[in-house]
Amino acid sequence: MPTEFDPEIVLSRPLMANLATISAQGEPRNAPVWFAWEANVLWMLSDAGSSTAKRITRTPHVAVEIVDYDNASGILRHVGLRGAASVEPMDTALFRRLLGRYLGPEDQQNSWFVETVARIDDPDGRLIRLAPASIFTNDVSFFRTGPALAKPERPIP
Repeated sequence: MPTEFDPEIVLSRPLMANLATISAQGEPRNAPVWFAWEANVLWMLSDAGSSTAKRITRTPHVAVEIVDYDNASGILRHVGLRGAASVEPMDTALFRRLLGRYLGPEDQQNSWFVETVARIDDPDGRLIRLAPASIFTNDVSFFRTGPALAKPERPIP
């Protein structure tokens, strides 16, 4: 029973996305990623040497799945995006906005994480860009109550 909804409900939240790519051998690969949704483009973190960036450069066809799931309140919303992705040079301002979604205001972020793991000033930093050819949504938030009852609504944070 697919039920559509406004994808902004999910895309505006700091959830984990799963990025699916294709290996050189034609096998599927999947990676969890942080993302930012800006001006109808999904941006994800990467670097020049990552296996994900190499796979996208070789075969740009990707799928991204994002699920908003809260068992206690009965929320289960899914957004799927498909299209050709590209690996783009680092945009430090966008990178900082993306980190802010997950780590909070810059002055409250773990500096060790930002400098060592996220490597905000890394010259090999890259962003994966997906302007999706298609977006689909499915809200099955009735899984606990059945479709006859109203779905719970949660305000967008």
